[in-house]
Amino acid sequence: MASEKPLAAVTCTAPVNIAVIKYWGKRDEELVLPINSSLSVTLHQDQLKTTTTAVISKDFTEDRIWLNGREEDVGQPRLQACLREIRRLAQKRRNAWDGDPLPYSLSCKVHVASVNNFPTAAGLASSAAGYACLAYTLARVYGVESDLSEVARQGSGSACRSLYGGFVEWQMGEQTDGKDSIARQVAPESHWPELRVLILVVSAEKKLTGSTAGMQASVETSPLLRFRAESVVPARMAEMARCIQERDFPGFAQLTMKDSNQFHATCLDTFPPISYLNAVSWRIIHLVHRFNAHHGDTKVAYTFDAGPNAVIFTLDDTVAEFVAAVRHSFPPGSNGDAFLKGLQVRPAPLSAELQAALAMEPTTPGGVKYIIATQVGPGPQILDNPCAHLLGPDGLPKPAA
Repeated sequence: MASEKPLAAVTCTAPVNIAVIKYWGKRDEELVLPINSSLSVTLHQDQLKTTTTAVISKDFTEDRIWLNGREEDVGQPRLQACLREIRRLAQKRRNAWDGDPLPYSLSCKVHVASVNNFPTAAGLASSAAGYACLAYTLARVYGVESDLSEVARQGSGSACRSLYGGFVEWQMGEQTDGKDSIARQVAPESHWPELRVLILVVSAEKKLTGSTAGMQASVETSPLLRFRAESVVPARMAEMARCIQERDFPGFAQLTMKDSNQFHATCLDTFPPISYLNAVSWRIIHLVHRFNAHHGDTKVAYTFDAGPNAVIFTLDDTVAEFVAAVRHSFPPGSNGDAFLKGLQVRPAPLSAELQAALAMEPTTPGGVKYIIATQVGPGPQILDNPCAHLLGPDGLPKPAA
């Protein structure tokens, strides 16, 4: 049935962020309040992004959501929390409205479709990009203009950091209502143009222990986690902010690796222990340290979120040589041509000296599935072109092209 009114439709994109000072553990499960502050780097949406379309219409009989083409349960508590909060903010704005009433009734149902251009639930921060995009898109379609940290955070804690580009701090806050637990930009995406990011995809499989369950177990059983949150992270946050402001790559790199190692140590300190790294992850760690030792300088850093995939930070003048080292240590499988995705990286020879310093026999092909080369990028974007909408005029997903 055709609607008398045109549908209100908005499509936005949002980025993935990778924490260099990790968030692990909540002090309030319901409000998603962290036990420590965290700091992340926003990745460029040319390589990794979530795209979301939200449509509201008085013809819809229920809220519905599709993720990567499949309809999902709209009753998921975190999804409901985001919807509820956006509608509350829209109502609040409406109550303060002096002129004409807002054009769309808050009683209208919403249809949402979302797609990721990267593996979901594999430790590549898909939920952060997804919930940031959901919050940003719903805010646009409902005319909400307030800070969206709280909305995105209730979907996925780290999603609040994906609301900004560049380098972003999520302040843990102190208030019990979470009003001061917000994200803010430390430096814009243009601040450090030489910084490059390589994602080494070791596995695109869904991880065995989800982040939410893993965090709860760590909070309940790991004394090391409490020590980390109270005694280690505050100084690291200040130091990391300094390294970013001063573009001190060796300082940034060493702190990034140490914080990743400590996060995974708290996972092992959890009872029963949680292990997100696999044998290939550990080989990548050894490769990075040997590469740096060969150069007598910290030229490359790794960090691992709750999954086996490595995120590598380096500067643009080191990318080609490090990719050559990865290709040598982890020969591509049958996808030699498609092994490197994203930004162009010129082929570089691997010197005999570096090859000897790596002291690593190549693994069987396919240990690293592929590499995504990217850089620091901006926050969420609105797509003005109606062709970008994932939902058609009927409010249902468009057929795949």
